[in-house]
Amino acid sequence: MTYKQIKNLKQKEFKRLCGVNPKLFDEMAEVLKQELPKPRQRGGQPKLSVEDQLLIALQYWREYRTYFHISKSWGIHESTVCRIVHRVENKLIKSRKFSLPGRKALTSPNVEWEAIIIDAGESPIERPKKNSEIFIAEKRNDTL
Repeated sequence: MTYKQIKNLKQKEFKRLCGVNPKLFDEMAEVLKQELPKPRQRGGQPKLSVEDQLLIALQYWREYRTYFHISKSWGIHESTVCRIVHRVENKLIKSRKFSLPGRKALTSPNVEWEAIIIDAGESPIERPKKNSEIFIAEKRNDTL
């Protein structure tokens, strides 16, 4: 699914598919257009646009799909997907516009945390008692 096919989706659907808002996607694409080389044609077929390359990287990060599966979806080689993801990732990191807050920002006293903790550690497990007669009889029958 190329960027041309999804660019007209509603904002909520676009975010569900890509993991980012269309506005943020456009900002990322602008940064990449400045950093990445222009798409060229090789062998009569056009290369992927910058938006398509960003979409491939977002699919990799969001869906945890392998390079192999993404390559089959896009009709390109697995190593090409790997190069695209690494190139896009490095350029976005280099721009410093899309970084997560650091540890100091998260541990500052101005941050209010809200968490729900679920204790699922203690749950009964049904297993046969080691001293039961059935267990001992079965154990003796297996040794014969």
